[in-house]
Amino acid sequence: MSSLPLLDPADLPPDAVEVGRIADAWGVKGWFKVLPYSADPEALFSSKRWYLQPSEKGAKSFFTGTVLLPIRQAKEHSDSIVAQAQGVDDRDAAEALKGARIFVPRSSFPTVAEDEYYWVDLIGLEVVNREGLSLGTVRELLATGPQTTLVLSEMRDGKLQERMIPFVSAFVDQVDMEARRIVVDWQPDY
Repeated sequence: MSSLPLLDPADLPPDAVEVGRIADAWGVKGWFKVLPYSADPEALFSSKRWYLQPSEKGAKSFFTGTVLLPIRQAKEHSDSIVAQAQGVDDRDAAEALKGARIFVPRSSFPTVAEDEYYWVDLIGLEVVNREGLSLGTVRELLATGPQTTLVLSEMRDGKLQERMIPFVSAFVDQVDMEARRIVVDWQPDY
């Protein structure tokens, strides 16, 4: 007999950030594998309340809207992350969650050290050079080997232009979260 997890409907917190998705069941006792969107998935470990939404594509979930998934335990295992939740007590229940998108409140992320930033906090910041010329807005970040790269976009002559700047101290002078701006040593013709 197949069992479905007992999930309560919930409102997605206003500061919710999508941090991963449920990949598949793991074992027979309700554990499941998680595919994190970050190489350092501390938010998955620090939050005991995950909010799930159905996958945008692929198999249809048994639930709609947003549901709360109270986490008993999340840990690293080999090269992946596995988790166990209340109300998910067997393999069938864990398989029913496959593909679900995982959100956690930004407020539950661990505090970062000075000069460290969560990528999600940098998206949307304006990037200007030392002369004050706007180079665009951070659209996304890419992990390119040993460094991270800012991907900027800006409208120029009615067309969306893209620019990439390495997010390293040689080029980044200042990240001002309050002003929502990053100052870089970069010229528009690079």
